[in-house]
Amino acid sequence: MNFNEIAENITKQAEKVSPLGGTFKLVLDDKVVYIDGSGDKNIVSFEDKDADTVITTSQEALADMISGDLNPMMATMTGKVKIKGDMGLAMKIQSLL
Repeated sequence: MNFNEIAENITKQAEKVSPLGGTFKLVLDDKVVYIDGSGDKNIVSFEDKDADTVITTSQEALADMISGDLNPMMATMTGKVKIKGDMGLAMKIQSLL
């Protein structure tokens, strides 16, 4: 799964779910997906802005989590995923994946 496919999936899911109640930055290798869920709807962009929660991982690890080949908790515990900020908001991002 390449970055464009990941970004397209996140954008489609963001339109379907209720606002997440905060801002997220998903850093995938050298690319960024920014999700602003603090308003009436979730808005996805590719700007590198400050966020309430920052999740850093590789595109490969994210694709493995989406496909179910990698457990998100195990990915975090083994350092494949790094989370900074509001952990409660971090849990909500699963609804976009």
